[in-house]
Amino acid sequence: MSHSSPIAASLREQIETLFDAGSRAHEVPQAHATFERFREALTHGEIRAAEKIDGHWHVNTWVKQGILVGFRIGTLHEWKGGVLSFVDKATYPPRRFEPQDRVRVVPGGSSVRTGAYVAPSVICMPPMFINAGAYVDECTMVDSHALVGSCAQVGKRVHVSAAAQIGGVLEPVNASPVIIEDDVLIGGNCGIYEGTLVRTRAVLGAGTILTRSTPVYDLVRGDVLRSGPNRPLEIPEGAVVVPGARAVTRGKGQEWGLSLYTPVIVKYRDERTDQSIELEDLLR
Repeated sequence: MSHSSPIAASLREQIETLFDAGSRAHEVPQAHATFERFREALTHGEIRAAEKIDGHWHVNTWVKQGILVGFRIGTLHEWKGGVLSFVDKATYPPRRFEPQDRVRVVPGGSSVRTGAYVAPSVICMPPMFINAGAYVDECTMVDSHALVGSCAQVGKRVHVSAAAQIGGVLEPVNASPVIIEDDVLIGGNCGIYEGTLVRTRAVLGAGTILTRSTPVYDLVRGDVLRSGPNRPLEIPEGAVVVPGARAVTRGKGQEWGLSLYTPVIVKYRDERTDQSIELEDLLR
């Protein structure tokens, strides 16, 4: 749902008032009731921290402010369930799924915070964690030991492989979170941080790390991709990225024959790539 929807418009003014109140937000009349309406809208995907409008991603700063308000006004609370217990802010209880949600949460210690949108047909393999403010779209698989950070935006049919870490970016509130578009494959032990944007159908080979300060060398097009003052690192549509290295050419680094890690685009996705990364439909 667009940030300009009636639900968003009515909530936005109230959330901004709570955020501006700072540490005194809990004293604002109906603060908790307002936050609970906000959290429910977030949980159901009616509002989100960032959204694509006319082909461009826009940050909904007020939504990120609302998530921070929840931490400010929340007190510590204990939840007990079987052998597991949690102590966290009362404003962000663990999310409970019902069969009608059509989300598979496989047994084994996974946790999703209320305030995260998890679409029908998502599969959560144990143990994994999805933080408040995250948006995980349809037919995506979050594999074992994987993290989807606060405010991270994950598209449709994405495979977040085992031990992959998708950072969020909650603060500063105007900064873009990590965004993974549709049909992306994130290999095992990847790390995607600091607002990186991974475009549709890209493939990240196992162990690829992407940050704002990481240059990406495109061997196919002869470009070096970098973030800018007002733009994140962006991985192009269909790019196949693997871990690489570049030689240190000065000083002791050169003398010792050292090299530094760098991601490398080795090809762009084709039919052969699609066949090698095809997910097993029977698992769904």
